[in-house]
Amino acid sequence: MDDLRIEPGPGCPKGLTVPAGELHEQFSHASGPGGQGVNTSDSRVQLSLDLATTTALTDKQRERALVRLAERLDGTVLTVAAADDRSQLRNRKAARARLGALLRASLAPETVRRATKPTRGSKRRRLAAKKRRSELKAQRRRPGAE
Repeated sequence: MDDLRIEPGPGCPKGLTVPAGELHEQFSHASGPGGQGVNTSDSRVQLSLDLATTTALTDKQRERALVRLAERLDGTVLTVAAADDRSQLRNRKAARARLGALLRASLAPETVRRATKPTRGSKRRRLAAKKRRSELKAQRRRPGAE
């Protein structure tokens, strides 16, 4: 197949191109739909990429990807599998799409939430809701002797 192209986005502003020679594909029998053909065709695809040796990533990107994908890695090798379809070709495309999505997500910079104060309106709404709830509960009480 061709090189794996990843569209530009956060963390990779120029996009990425992973050479086809660095991708390792393995095929095996897939479980699931396919009837008798599932026993004879190798439609399941495992696509692997060694993040430590790939030329597609810069050192900074490599470090970020290795840290963020640590639980998915076997050593430094990222592997995705696709067996959704009867067709090996469609499974190959699905595996490439999954690998690309994982790489893109791992390279995106972390979003840090800035702490803000509640607005005046949100405080007013919160207090009004508490007041309504309090009045509702007060109506449930047993009437006094007064």
